[in-house]
Amino acid sequence: MAKGFAETHSLCRDIVEDVKKGIFRPVYLLMGEEPYYPEQAYEAIVKYVLDDSERDFNQTVCYGTDTDADKVITAAMRYPVFASRQLVAVKEAQAMKNLDSLAKYCQNPQPATVLVIYMHGASLDKRKELYKAIKKNGVVLESNPVRDYEMGRWISSFFSGKGLSITPDAAALLAEFAGTDLNKIAIETDKMRKNLPEAKTEITAEDIENNVGISRQYSVFELTRELSSKNSAKALKIAAYIGNAPKFVLLLATAPLFNHFYRILRYEALIMKNPGASGADKAAALGVNPYFLREYDTAVANYPPRKCLAIISLIKEYDFKGKGGNAGEASQPELLMELVAKILNC
Repeated sequence: MAKGFAETHSLCRDIVEDVKKGIFRPVYLLMGEEPYYPEQAYEAIVKYVLDDSERDFNQTVCYGTDTDADKVITAAMRYPVFASRQLVAVKEAQAMKNLDSLAKYCQNPQPATVLVIYMHGASLDKRKELYKAIKKNGVVLESNPVRDYEMGRWISSFFSGKGLSITPDAAALLAEFAGTDLNKIAIETDKMRKNLPEAKTEITAEDIENNVGISRQYSVFELTRELSSKNSAKALKIAAYIGNAPKFVLLLATAPLFNHFYRILRYEALIMKNPGASGADKAAALGVNPYFLREYDTAVANYPPRKCLAIISLIKEYDFKGKGGNAGEASQPELLMELVAKILNC
């Protein structure tokens, strides 16, 4: 079963805290489709495993495309020179043809070596002997993508770890801007913090708009809100603005629209199954902040299950058209306008 982001976040934090204290494991396997956590762990290990004066003779960094298991094992079996340990790091390890041959070394790793196997955007088969050996004698950090409906919670947790808080609408706006790209959120957050007063600890939607360059008034986030309340004039105005943005492609709208109406459908199913569910239970089931439940209550009234299913089908149809399927002469902005108009008329 894939690990949730909370578990991955906790393990990454433990790795970073340990290496800062000088506590190292002989082997680290950093892997997964989402690169944010493996990169954080890799940078910390490389930074703290050696002093700058020790790196020339005790640090070996290679790439999977340019090395093989024999070379890595030979490097790992050497003894450190005028240091208590050495570092051997294999980046892009998924490109190593005989990666599995590292299993024998990992079953009995050299205690004075810290071996880091970093698979960028890929994962090792857990049935392999190499995975089992590292799991037994080292640390495995697997980072799977954070699902779109988890992004609000991830952003809140991320900001909390930096001593900040973020309002629910600000978190939703940032999630809309970055999607599930955790690195993008981290980069934009660091930029934003440089422009905000040091004493400011709560981030609002206005802060996101002013420092990240997002217009809340004309975003897909606001489009879904106006669609929820069936505010036709405002929804069409926002759709026209979004469609005329430079480099607009329909996929930028169909993905969040699909997610929004899928959540409405899930919310309807939850209400039918458990009419007495508390606000907290509803929010947890949807993966949203309770702040947004009022909007979903409005959406459920406007889009009963049959309409919701029809709209989801429409979004899939227009997603196909946006990718070049049976779109005729319609441009990407025109397709968005057509889609929004049909949703409103459902």
